[in-house]
Amino acid sequence: MRKQKKKILLLLLALTPFASLHAQSEINKVPDSKMHEIYEEVKTPYKYGLVIASDDNSKKVDCPSVFRQGKGWYMTYLVFNGRGYETWLASSKDLLHWKAMGHIMSFSDTTQWDSNQKAGYIALEDYTWGGSYQLQKYNGKYWMSYFGGHERGYEKGSLSLGIAYTDQNPATAHEWQRQDQTVLTPEDKDVSWWDNHVQYKETVIWDKAKLTGHPFVMYYNANGDSLDRKRGAERIGMATSDDMLHWTRYGNNPVLNHGPRSEER
Repeated sequence: MRKQKKKILLLLLALTPFASLHAQSEINKVPDSKMHEIYEEVKTPYKYGLVIASDDNSKKVDCPSVFRQGKGWYMTYLVFNGRGYETWLASSKDLLHWKAMGHIMSFSDTTQWDSNQKAGYIALEDYTWGGSYQLQKYNGKYWMSYFGGHERGYEKGSLSLGIAYTDQNPATAHEWQRQDQTVLTPEDKDVSWWDNHVQYKETVIWDKAKLTGHPFVMYYNANGDSLDRKRGAERIGMATSDDMLHWTRYGNNPVLNHGPRSEER
């Protein structure tokens, strides 16, 4: 049963990086043999079907982020109801049966930059292979990154990245506090060719070895200009921080690209 739970968790953590990547160095490139070895360990034939689903077709759920707190498992996930994204929390004892607990980031006053879109993703999880999967505190708080926006609808308008935090138990459903300002936007002066339209999902890790020279690393999806692809093409890039509140893009190119190498600038 323990191995079975581990495989279920790996499915839910599919987009969480298990090692910090150095954006502009071929020295630390993971060899194909190691990638095949990892694949052989994480692959699973088990498919258990839906564990969180809306009660009618007017709502959609997306983007689970799973962590452990005490003896229980918890999942943040997104709910789209036509107006935009809100972030919810669910709990489970076995990673198979989940119970919705309520909002942790809700729609807010329409004058705010993120009033109609708050798509949150837990940050600073212990991602060590076979580790605790607990959320780590920094500066006495638990942290979450999110993409937000003012426009109503499915990922409408200018979507930018923000940071939220709480000093309460992350295993309880309560509204997390949010910074008033964005941390990355498509209008920033240091924006690059690949992320100058929209920013999406993020994963933030605590790299205590500071391989980039900074302790906090954010991997984020974005789309932008492209020499041979349509505007909607998404890539993954990096940003770094020393305090979780102020973020700087790391390099001018994505760390995961699907276009030709000649497209990098």
